Amino acid sequence: MNFAIVGCGFIAKKHATAIQNIEGAKLVAVCDKVEVAMQPYTEEYGAKLYTELSDMLQDPSIDIVCICTPSGLHAPLAEQVAAAGKHIVLEKPIAMTIEETNRIIEAANANNIKLAVVHPNRFRPVVQELRKILDSGKLGKISHANCIVNWNRNQEYYDQAPWRGTKQHDGGVLMNQAIHNLDLLLWFMGDAQEVFSMEATRLRNIEAEDVSTGIVRFKSGALANVQASTTVYSKNYEESMTIFGEKGTVKIGGANALYFEHLQIKGMDEGEAASLKEKVKAEPWGTPGHERIIADMIEAVKEERTPAVTGEDGKKALELVLAFYESAASNKLIQLDKGATV
Repeated sequence: MNFAIVGCGFIAKKHATAIQNIEGAKLVAVCDKVEVAMQPYTEEYGAKLYTELSDMLQDPSIDIVCICTPSGLHAPLAEQVAAAGKHIVLEKPIAMTIEETNRIIEAANANNIKLAVVHPNRFRPVVQELRKILDSGKLGKISHANCIVNWNRNQEYYDQAPWRGTKQHDGGVLMNQAIHNLDLLLWFMGDAQEVFSMEATRLRNIEAEDVSTGIVRFKSGALANVQASTTVYSKNYEESMTIFGEKGTVKIGGANALYFEHLQIKGMDEGEAASLKEKVKAEPWGTPGHERIIADMIEAVKEERTPAVTGEDGKKALELVLAFYESAASNKLIQLDKGATV
């Protein structure tokens, strides 16, 4: 299938590489207002260059468009792509507001095109194994979880582009970094019911938060602690998820949540646990997540099914982030089932 990319910043390279690695997929066009940003894509991939999206969308050979622009621009671009009948792979977060998100999902449905949101961490080998454990019921009733992202994003990172760290186009650590982990938390624990959060901008000269902490109650009754920051000195320290159940405790962790750090389950002997740890350790990244997302979209189109990570999945992760923001701003407990007010 033929792909096009809108927005040729940092993340676009991951999409281009993923497309190149998938048999039967080809990058045929890129679009960006800055012509020099597109140059590598014509040199390396032979893609045709466009400065106007409307012109690119007139190409009937394009099947799928990857939207890789700043987050605040997702909604109008996705609506335009959907109206042209092209399927969409949309970088996270799906949008910056629920109103924008609903517009994207409605446009996809109205034009009968498929929409996938890029939450690639779901495809990490250790995450897949943890999901299998949860699906098997081996942990029994879940008590609570810890979700931690303590990373470094220095001031130079935010200064690379004027939109970074802004509330309109980027958000802070929750919207930009930890939204992947919140997606996993929802994937593991089910729908969230209520949230209480505090946040601050402690060390980075940005508009949004660089540190956040909060508590989630899920509809199941289980609880979770969430901590996220980009203020860690001097490199990424920890990305982890721990699930506590009545029959076991599982922690995936490391600087990028790639390994089993604790694996103790009733009925699982030490040899079996060690074998599973080593299996993951042998190839911790697996096939790159962007490649899995894009390959899944191709199969979804061929098989006429929904993608693995849908627009509704993206919306749930966004709703949780916005509930954190609303709670921190109001110093109140926020009920998710009443709908986000942001």
